[in-house]
Amino acid sequence: MRGSAAAHILSLLVRQGATVAVAESLTGGLLGAGLTDPMGASAAFRGGVIAYATELKTKLLGVPADLLEREGAVHPDVAVAMAKGVRDVTGADYGLAVTGVAGPDMQDGKDVGTVYAALCGPDGRVWHRNMVLSGSRESIREATAQEALELLRGVLEANLGEQSG
Repeated sequence: MRGSAAAHILSLLVRQGATVAVAESLTGGLLGAGLTDPMGASAAFRGGVIAYATELKTKLLGVPADLLEREGAVHPDVAVAMAKGVRDVTGADYGLAVTGVAGPDMQDGKDVGTVYAALCGPDGRVWHRNMVLSGSRESIREATAQEALELLRGVLEANLGEQSG
């Protein structure tokens, strides 16, 4: 998601006086790149953590080591912990996180294309999206970033509707 779609997300954040930070695993920076593409991104984008190696999810984002040991890095609860962790580390209002398997091989017993996204909001509320994607490694990574940003956009639009209603 680049250009006008990312600009729309950033404008929603600015209108709500909110900020976002990202925690990425399989996307390796695509979320942050998409959100910093539009001019003026610094008004709402706080930063991000690329925790590609499993142990960095604990060291940098506070994902419980026992959760990673029990479930592996590709799990919906890991995505939630990453989202909460990046929100806390950066002081952002929203933390958006993705973890999954882009391929070419399975990971933690999960098939290629298994992806989890989570968004943690200002009040600690969590939204998530579980996905099974197909295609090349590149297309899975791109689709993951797009789906995660769509999750953020949907929540922000719903919040704006609640504020004006």
